[in-house]
Amino acid sequence: MIKFVVFLCGAIVMSFEILGSRVLAPNFGSSVFVWGSLISVFLAGLSAGYYLGGRLADINPSSRKLSLIIIAPGVLFLTFPLYSGPVSDWIFMKDLGVRMSPLIASSVLFLIPSVFLGIVSPYTAKLMICSLHTSGKTIGTLYALSTFGSIIGTLITSFYLITLAGVNALIMGQGVLLIALAIPLYFMNLKCSVDRSGSVRIMDDTK
Repeated sequence: MIKFVVFLCGAIVMSFEILGSRVLAPNFGSSVFVWGSLISVFLAGLSAGYYLGGRLADINPSSRKLSLIIIAPGVLFLTFPLYSGPVSDWIFMKDLGVRMSPLIASSVLFLIPSVFLGIVSPYTAKLMICSLHTSGKTIGTLYALSTFGSIIGTLITSFYLITLAGVNALIMGQGVLLIALAIPLYFMNLKCSVDRSGSVRIMDDTK
């Protein structure tokens, strides 16, 4: 289950980035400034997510907490059509220039979801390490799955999904997927605890 979560979140984050270019296109076009802004914002969000995920993973991580982390971008995706257009239009009307306008729009619309999705990999790595006690192999496997998911998400979105459905429908569908993914995680309630001696153990409250 955990590995599937990492794969799917990796696919969604890159799919969201591809769709982001279509979100910005009506107001800002598809110039190199738009793509540079998108890529930079997503990389910044993922970097921040990796850092925060590592910090959160050291505070008694659990699958229940992970489910809440995944639900957050799910809700943002579900409501995305309600605020993306007005926000993009407002920034466009401010006329901040061909560089700053897409950068600010990208930051407002895409930074927070990418941070939450970035948290997933280090957080799940800690849960897996607790249960398997093979840190190097576990971390390598999870980041490989996340990257492979990103490749699949990029190809499927750019080659097929964009031609089959609207951008808002696809983003809302990603929100539904994330929330559906979070529900079983919440009820699994796996916990990784650190005792006073510094040793780590995995617990399953469902038993």
